[in-house]
Amino acid sequence: MTVISTGATAPDFTLQDQYGRDTTLSASNEGPTLVVFYPLAFSGICSGELSELRERHSEFVELGATILAVSVDSTFALRTWSDREDFPFALLSDFWPHGEVARLYGVFDAERGVARRGTFLIDAEGNVRWSTLTPISEPRNVDEYLERIRALAG
Repeated sequence: MTVISTGATAPDFTLQDQYGRDTTLSASNEGPTLVVFYPLAFSGICSGELSELRERHSEFVELGATILAVSVDSTFALRTWSDREDFPFALLSDFWPHGEVARLYGVFDAERGVARRGTFLIDAEGNVRWSTLTPISEPRNVDEYLERIRALAG
């Protein structure tokens, strides 16, 4: 499976968020959009990563960036997790067809049935401007996200 490369057009998608609302990537492209694939809600590394995004969310807002966090969890699991953790951004359910969007981006781990830790920075025109794939066992660096968004803003 090939990860979508920098410079490619980001595959558009519509997924339900933790409240059951449809969220479409192309509709969020007023500024940069950070699409963060993660394996599973409630898991240790994923909880740490998304908690750091929550704590630093205002920095993303100041840069005009939208965060879309995508996993194969059901909307019900995402709602429970979001209510508990008070996440201020969309948690999107790639539950069914199972991992379809993760597959489009080349980050679905078919053996484990989860998304790998793929991150994609998409500009307002829908182009992938930066991406990274981190091993499932390693947390990602939020500072790097912010640096990439600032660089995109010029």
